[in-house]
Amino acid sequence: QKVKDSMRVLLPVLLNKSHESYDKIRAILLYIFSTNGTTQENLDKLIQNVQIESDSDMIRNWKYLDVPVIASSAAQQHKHPRRDRSSEETFQLSRWTPVIKDVMEDAIENKLDSKDWPYCSQCPPTWNGSGAV
Repeated sequence: QKVKDSMRVLLPVLLNKSHESYDKIRAILLYIFSTNGTTQENLDKLIQNVQIESDSDMIRNWKYLDVPVIASSAAQQHKHPRRDRSSEETFQLSRWTPVIKDVMEDAIENKLDSKDWPYCSQCPPTWNGSGAV
């Protein structure tokens, strides 16, 4: 089931004194991943209330891996469009398909946008489609 109010579930975990700070950081990161980012104000409040100011770089540095830690409208437009995989056979415990699968399939089919992927060159003209180049 999808969590309707993730902050309501998250706060008791963060305020529990028996959890280590690294577990709280993991919980905050899961919240950020599930919501595709949060506001700067909300992130600052979470870090202050949980008292992990010294380790806050562990959360903020995810932006260097293109994770939208701070949500913005530009980040939503930059998101890679997902393929429809509803007809594909999946494992019983699978819940989702990683975005990297879509990116790799687009790279194989030579469909990546050159603006977003400037270092992925076009296939050579002699390529016959029989394998990776």
